[in-house]
Amino acid sequence: MIEVAKDGDIWTATINRPDKAGALTTEMLHDLADAAEAAQAAKVFILTGVGRVFSAGADLDAARAGLATDPVWERLSSAIAGLPGLSVAALNGTVAGGAFGMVLACDVRIAVPTAKFFYPVMKLGFLPQPSDPRRLKSLVGPARAKLILMAGQKVTADEAYDWGLVDRIVEPDTLTETALALGADVCAASADHVAGIKRMID
Repeated sequence: MIEVAKDGDIWTATINRPDKAGALTTEMLHDLADAAEAAQAAKVFILTGVGRVFSAGADLDAARAGLATDPVWERLSSAIAGLPGLSVAALNGTVAGGAFGMVLACDVRIAVPTAKFFYPVMKLGFLPQPSDPRRLKSLVGPARAKLILMAGQKVTADEAYDWGLVDRIVEPDTLTETALALGADVCAASADHVAGIKRMID
């Protein structure tokens, strides 16, 4: 259900569970975290999904069994945030719940026009993963972070773009092409140069 493809300096991790709206099990999250940790040598790391939803967050059965508060979420987002290369979330659809963390940890986020963004931790009674509110606030500001995390607002792709949560909106048939194009200059540079510029920004 997690597919990892390596093409030279480009690694792509794909959530392939469209029949369950990309809902994440414990095994899937560990597979994603393993992939992100192994991708330290990659210059570009692309995170994407299959179907009309990127990920609905935790699989409900797994969440009831404790996945909603499992540290693997933070392990995954920390691994992505720590990558020395460029990380791109190529969002094929809606992002919900805990899936927000890995998306927020990416350097760049592109999304299809039908994508929506919501994180219903207030309604569900869980706290978000520790780094998520900080990363969300840095992108959209404190008030809009509260709209998402406290008021439970669903944000459209257009709103997400206006707020700075998404960096580009692209049609579904150009999503992969756009993600690859964003990494072209990175792939042409040396790994040390890529890592050096990223350190200066972060």
